[in-house]
Amino acid sequence: MEDQKCRLSPTTWTIFILNLICILSISRADAATAGADASSSLSTYVIQVRKPTDKHPATIEDLNTLYRSFLPTTAASSEQEQRMVHSYRHVLSGFAAKLTAEEAKAIREKDGVLNVRVGLWKDSNFGKGVIIGVLDSGIFPDHPSFSDEGVPPPPAKWKGRCDFKGTSCNNKLIGARSLIGSSSTVAQAVPPYDHAGHGTHTSSTAAGAFVRDASALGNANGTAIGMAPLAHLAIYKVCDENGCADSDILAGLDAAIEDRVDVLSLSLGGHSVPLYDDMIATGAFAATQKGILAPWILTVGASSIDRSIKATARLGNGFDGETLYQPHDFDPVPLPLVYPGENEDLALGSCFLGSPENRSDLRGKVVLCDSDGTGRVAKGQAVKDAGGVAMILVNDPTVGYTTFADAHVLPAVQARYVAGREIKRYLSTASAPKATILFKGMHINRRSVAPAVASFSSRGPNIQSPGILKPDIIGPGLNILASWPFPLDNSTDKKRAFNVKSGTSMSCPHLSGVAALLRSAHPDWSPAAIKSAIMTTAATSNMKGQPIVDQTLHPADIFATGAGHINPSKAVDPGLIYDIAPQDYIPYLCGLNYTDSEIEVIVRKKVTCSSIRSIPDYQLNYPSISVRFEGSVTKVSVTRTVRNVGPAKSRYRSVIDPIKGLDSIGVHPRDLVFREANQTVSYRVDFTRRVDRKGTAPPPFAQGAITWVSARHSVRTAVAVGFE
Repeated sequence: MEDQKCRLSPTTWTIFILNLICILSISRADAATAGADASSSLSTYVIQVRKPTDKHPATIEDLNTLYRSFLPTTAASSEQEQRMVHSYRHVLSGFAAKLTAEEAKAIREKDGVLNVRVGLWKDSNFGKGVIIGVLDSGIFPDHPSFSDEGVPPPPAKWKGRCDFKGTSCNNKLIGARSLIGSSSTVAQAVPPYDHAGHGTHTSSTAAGAFVRDASALGNANGTAIGMAPLAHLAIYKVCDENGCADSDILAGLDAAIEDRVDVLSLSLGGHSVPLYDDMIATGAFAATQKGILAPWILTVGASSIDRSIKATARLGNGFDGETLYQPHDFDPVPLPLVYPGENEDLALGSCFLGSPENRSDLRGKVVLCDSDGTGRVAKGQAVKDAGGVAMILVNDPTVGYTTFADAHVLPAVQARYVAGREIKRYLSTASAPKATILFKGMHINRRSVAPAVASFSSRGPNIQSPGILKPDIIGPGLNILASWPFPLDNSTDKKRAFNVKSGTSMSCPHLSGVAALLRSAHPDWSPAAIKSAIMTTAATSNMKGQPIVDQTLHPADIFATGAGHINPSKAVDPGLIYDIAPQDYIPYLCGLNYTDSEIEVIVRKKVTCSSIRSIPDYQLNYPSISVRFEGSVTKVSVTRTVRNVGPAKSRYRSVIDPIKGLDSIGVHPRDLVFREANQTVSYRVDFTRRVDRKGTAPPPFAQGAITWVSARHSVRTAVAVGFE
């Protein structure tokens, strides 16, 4: 088979191998506010309280006053304000606060308190003892994010090696190898230095250590930290500036399995092909067979966070946007504004200027450039080479409201599509249009529409297996601050060696890190169980308590969000899980009409589908449901089996979201009753299509959910229904 090249920063599939409550603040800078500080006795607890029946808080201030009444009375009012982390209005009745263990115990005894949870970081001991294998472009080993302070030695099972010369590896970075066409022998080993930055960024996002006073070009100041800060990292360089060859990816997977990693993180992707032709899929399945957390296969979409690094394009009105480069010496005096594409030349409008040195008409001016989301910094370089003073980058409709905080080479701002329309209208009507840029630095907006699905995020449906909903989940991937091989300003201060990057590549390691935390908290859970916990506890609302939107600010559909946005603190205690053993995939693969030999390529053993009771893809015991009505079919039934990982004695009642185009959704039984831990129970869902005798065509697809609700848990199974 031809050796294919995968891409870094993909916008199609990502494999990982993750809360609305946590992740929006944990995206590297300012992370210490969302979990326990390793050097502090305070931890962040989530306290659920009973809703008051005698009165309803009229404002958020009233709600905060109610929540503060549960805090320790020994704390002064100013300290109480600092102790509060979040006040929840929609996702639950309660709040998050920094407490000592003794204070949390006292609060548990207060009247009206339903539950006090310390969250995933503490439950998992920060991922201690878990090995995350990262297949990427290598690593910059001397970065402070890879300090091993407080990290114990690797577990005895570790079989890997470190090919850096000297003492670069330690208890955090326990292994590092290059698999790019190099010999596997130690004598001929090539050190896996990261010359692209991508691997350093993703590795630190997954398991970077606490680094205080971190920033990127002086912005987003705070404590940078990975999702699993006490986990170990094993690095496998399978990519370089030219991409990632299938043969090298397979070699990396092979080495990671041999070295006995616990979690695989691959921010890689390519075009959709059948599973037996997908080298990443077949390698990930082999890892799953060994119990390694590369659940076969979790696909990840990218969302925004509540932090922005702002700049404003000032014309007659101001249009907010983003940029990482925030020069302090830029004179905001308005300058002539020009648009190279005013004659409808698309290339020039995008600032593909050919020979910039010949564009004397741009010298000393602010230049407006169109953007489809790619080549953003390169456009600024072209403007700078042409003598332009600043650049206003405006989105096309496909990018919409997604803006990127890039390390531009000149004063610049990226503005939303609607702002771009207004700027172009101003250009066409003003006799002497002028503009400037005002730089405003970092802002945190706790009432933003985050998490919103980014324009570049992977979208479904699943081409190869429509009965499996894709993507599975979304996680932070837009403007993520993480480690970088060298300081962007060429200073020698290693604490400033951070960069802000965007892509599903940035979402993947968030998920990998949370998977490591879940593995540490539940070492007996299978890869599929962890995948289930992640998906069924996902959030479907943004910080305003409204449905998650996409780059158009319209509600994102199920093929953009999958099950929803990752919610780690709920994933650690999901109540019920959908489990799948590796052998359960064989009837599913037969149901895809693969030949016996094609399936053998995936599962690495002889298979005879004629002797196996195959199942349609939608019958795989997946944590979501995706069914299709084809032709004259009016009823489709789906069976699922769940395992109780919550209280031994519990009862769950089904809650059904109505789905357009269906006459009815029947769940049998309506209640699930468990009498012991780890007990399994099956249920059936009957979807009945509405028969429209008026000849009205149904929508191409509809969406909803079936949620199992108990006294303590809510287990949501996302549902997609297609009509053909």
